[in-house]
Amino acid sequence: MSLFKRLLNPKSHSSSKKDGASKYVPQKQLPLDEQFTYNFRQNGGKFLYCITPQEILEAFDNILLENDWYEKDVFCFDTDLTNRFDGFNLNFNKSVSSKFYLTKCESLVANDGAILFSSNQIKEKKMHEIPANIVVFATTSQFAENISEGMRIIKNKAAGKIPSNITTIKDFETESKEEKDFMSYGSSTKNLYLLLLEDL
Repeated sequence: MSLFKRLLNPKSHSSSKKDGASKYVPQKQLPLDEQFTYNFRQNGGKFLYCITPQEILEAFDNILLENDWYEKDVFCFDTDLTNRFDGFNLNFNKSVSSKFYLTKCESLVANDGAILFSSNQIKEKKMHEIPANIVVFATTSQFAENISEGMRIIKNKAAGKIPSNITTIKDFETESKEEKDFMSYGSSTKNLYLLLLEDL
């Protein structure tokens, strides 16, 4: 609108300001779970939301079926997970040459759809040393707004002994390489499935 029109018709200018939201008013933020889900899927991750432990087993079975991972070697450090998924005829071991890696995580970082790990899950391994296929088991109580909050959660849980090798992964396989942005250049791309159990 030109300066003259604004001077001659001040009402139209003030009404247009009321209609549009002010840049100083904070925008409504999505809940953490929706924010994480959107960003995680934008990054190329595969998301399976489950309400009961039985649904987790069914979803895991579907992942094995989709990828033909029955009777394969599984890289896993966590005895809780080996017990939970014991009935699938898998060979749990600590060999990085396994078909896929089964793990838990520290937090699900909502603002960039990343998954936060520490030495509690990956020991002293680097991400490029871990199998390209990953299945992560997590719960809805593990959402964190950002990495700082995720770090605070780790610190609170650690009770003085903070784990080492804290890292995130947010670069997942996508249909085309054009979907990657320059920020993910050089990072280790993973084919990642997230099994998320409702626990709140």
